[in-house]
Amino acid sequence: MGEVIGSQNDTWVRAEDASAIGSLRRAAVVLAENRGFDEEDTGRVAVAVSEAASNLVKHAIEGTMLIRPHPEMASAVEVIAVDRGPGMRDVSRALRDGYSTTGTLGIGMGGIARMASGYEVHSMPGRGTVLGMYFTARKAPQPPCRVSGVTRPIGEEQVCGDAFAAFDTGATVTVMLCDGLGHGSAAAHASREAVRLFLERPDLTPIGSLERIHAGLGQTRGGAVAVARVDRVAGTVNFAGLGNVSAWITHHEGRQGMISVPGIAGHQARTLRQYDYVVPPHSVVVLHSDGLSDRWDVTSYPGLVTRSPSVVATTLLRDAGTRRDDACVVAVRPGI
Repeated sequence: MGEVIGSQNDTWVRAEDASAIGSLRRAAVVLAENRGFDEEDTGRVAVAVSEAASNLVKHAIEGTMLIRPHPEMASAVEVIAVDRGPGMRDVSRALRDGYSTTGTLGIGMGGIARMASGYEVHSMPGRGTVLGMYFTARKAPQPPCRVSGVTRPIGEEQVCGDAFAAFDTGATVTVMLCDGLGHGSAAAHASREAVRLFLERPDLTPIGSLERIHAGLGQTRGGAVAVARVDRVAGTVNFAGLGNVSAWITHHEGRQGMISVPGIAGHQARTLRQYDYVVPPHSVVVLHSDGLSDRWDVTSYPGLVTRSPSVVATTLLRDAGTRRDDACVVAVRPGI
């Protein structure tokens, strides 16, 4: 048995004026109530989201927020706040009790951290801040926070043509990412079909999954597809890719690319291949579509590889993502 993790139609909401604070709070409250949170738990969500949104509106550059069911536990609420500046030089100071940004609700980052069931922050002066937090009902289990991904459609489109799915058994996690050819509903249909084909047989090897998806996408527009299986016990990753999907093993000292063969899943391909790699301790496996530039340098983000997968993925989406294409990025923490 294993846990299914899948991409959602992520909706990023701009937090640029005061009206956004109320709408974000209401969206979080509705989601919490729909997941069975009681009045006290829902109140925690409402106050924390209001404070985070208020900080974005008053002080951030290009602040946006994502509110969704947690990818690894649908009964939990995940909130990600991201901006492009000004950033914090001393995150630990911001998390101390009594430290509050002037003009907000007054609970500050420390209050947000106390109200959330779990949180992670990565911030750099001049580059911005990513705050990832989640909320569970009292006495509910906590999500493992080992796999996460985010998507963003091109421009003002409502549907993203990229998608991902993962199957986590604890000892191993297998991730599939599909970048549907083009964008819009036809690209999204191809990616959804790739997700369906993958999740029907998540036990297959990466090359077995890739062969199955390639054979099954013939009636769709097709796309670029990559499948990676991280073995947390052996410290290895098996990878098979077709088309322009980037895959990396990232760590404090840099990153190693994984090889994908040219082609379009469902339409044309050379001989498919699977490659095996060693995953160093304390690293993160990253897959992303070509909606992100592959020129990012993990060494320019001190401490990022120690953060949660959602914070890693969102930081890369913010800085390497382009508005000229759909984008998807998935991060996997190999450690048990």
